[in-house]
Amino acid sequence: MSPRLIFMGTPDFAACPLEALIKAGYDIAAVYTRAPQRSGRGMQIRNSPVHALAEQYDLPVETPSSLRSDEAVRRFQSYAPDLAVVAAYGLILPTSILNVPGMGCWNIHASLLPRWRGAAPIQRALMAGDHLTGISIMQMEEGLDTGPVWTSASTPIEEGDTATSLHDRLMVLGAQTLLAALDDWQAGRLPARPTEQDAAAACYAAKIDKSEARIDWSQTATHIHQQIRGLSPFPGAWTDGSGQRIKILSARIDLKRQGPDGQILDADGWIGCGQGALQPLRVQRAGKAEMDYATFLRGQSLDVGQSL
Repeated sequence: MSPRLIFMGTPDFAACPLEALIKAGYDIAAVYTRAPQRSGRGMQIRNSPVHALAEQYDLPVETPSSLRSDEAVRRFQSYAPDLAVVAAYGLILPTSILNVPGMGCWNIHASLLPRWRGAAPIQRALMAGDHLTGISIMQMEEGLDTGPVWTSASTPIEEGDTATSLHDRLMVLGAQTLLAALDDWQAGRLPARPTEQDAAAACYAAKIDKSEARIDWSQTATHIHQQIRGLSPFPGAWTDGSGQRIKILSARIDLKRQGPDGQILDADGWIGCGQGALQPLRVQRAGKAEMDYATFLRGQSLDVGQSL
């Protein structure tokens, strides 16, 4: 018999596995997501992607502001779940919630735990220059992404990956890995216990702070390239040029090319770094649409020899 599930998530990353569960025919008792919020230019109240998808399939939706009250726990218990599946939900699950389902709560985490526990595993993997990442299906406990892992699946980080492309690939991989784990559970193929994480190998993926987005041209071209990839498209690594903020959304590097830090080296717009040089490929000015760098250069007073 198919297990009775509660699904808990908010953004697109979570909507993908929710839809996979629906299409696979799983019994979803309720969907928990963050409450509708104002967004966009008109600041209209909008449902989260998970909320919108749940309504499309006529699933019950819960949007509590906290799960710590007795009433919240009773409401959760009323759905009698065998398992809760969590993906980028946005609220802390207290022990009183974690202990309700017979199989507890599984989290779809976008890294190969114990590497990159925390809020920004995709961005941090790119910014650190990792060559491999993946999905972990973790048994949740009170600690931040410290629970043991049932299964995982890896994917290489390609040279052209940005936070957007890697997010989209991991989103699909997360749905696939979850379904495989549920199949293994029902078929009795899961191990008796999940594998404990090696705490000594853990590292923390802190939430991205906007102060990290400004480019320091004294850093190596490799470092800056990783920063650009990890922060594209949001918040976007940026620099100042001709009195305006310029986001660099994609770039390429040449470690043999040299020049003063932050200086435009030639008519193709190569920029000197602490080691090597970097050429933007896609850029965006404040309040404007993104564009290719060559088009941007033709319309700007950025001259060879100018420093950013």
